[in-house]
Amino acid sequence: GVEAETSAMFDVQVKRIHEYKRLLLNLLYFVTLYNRIRSNPAADFVPLCVIFAGKAAPGYMMAKSIIKLINNVAQVVNNDRSIEGRLKVAFLPDYDVSLAQKIMPGADLSEQISTAGMEASGTGNMKLSLNGALTIGTLDGANIEIREQVGAENIFIFGLTAEEIAAQRQHGYSPIDFVTQNDELARTLEMIESGFFTPENLAEGKPIVDRLLSEGEPYFILADFGAYAAAQDAVDDLYRRPGDWTRTAVLNTLSMGTFSSDRSIREYAQRIWHIKPVL
Repeated sequence: GVEAETSAMFDVQVKRIHEYKRLLLNLLYFVTLYNRIRSNPAADFVPLCVIFAGKAAPGYMMAKSIIKLINNVAQVVNNDRSIEGRLKVAFLPDYDVSLAQKIMPGADLSEQISTAGMEASGTGNMKLSLNGALTIGTLDGANIEIREQVGAENIFIFGLTAEEIAAQRQHGYSPIDFVTQNDELARTLEMIESGFFTPENLAEGKPIVDRLLSEGEPYFILADFGAYAAAQDAVDDLYRRPGDWTRTAVLNTLSMGTFSSDRSIREYAQRIWHIKPVL
């Protein structure tokens, strides 16, 4: 039921709902962008449609709270006529392979923004890249291999590395330090905490903000917010140049051959199982 401009950038984050996959980082930036448009409606913003999809484990209350917050933000932003439809967000329920087959071919930007060091593998980023979506992500998991194939100039890598995350943990991570240095982030968190997106229950967003601000928050969402916002600015800059964007998308598709199941099985046979083909 959400209508979006066909010229909009379709920004996609579809995966199992877990805090380390950092859908909240994406949503915090979305709210920040919403505030930018409201503050300066005459500015040149790239039309954007953000699509979330995924499922939460039955007992994972924070994951369910994230889904609910996404839908609450959607209810406010999608019906705000002052932004003239330049910003839309949707959470598509009951995510499965059939839904992925509809989402992935239409994706422009693939969100692979898990906390560095926590995404062991994952193939969703490969499927999206094969369909021509450009990747914005941390230097983690299969993003590392995708960067090797497409070239560093054709992927948007940002944020703390796994080694830097480990060092921060050892030193002690205080999320509030990053909020005091970023007025936009502070405003976004205040809106969520004060109930701007949940007028019928003003306290509904507070547990999420409390989690983000808790000492030693394990997923470093606020620590990476500034770098993520800067990477999104670079995404917008490229999207404004359709020829360059298309060239990069084509290179992403052409570079995904190495991730085929044929190659994977052949290497397993050679390196792990030590068997040879019959024919």
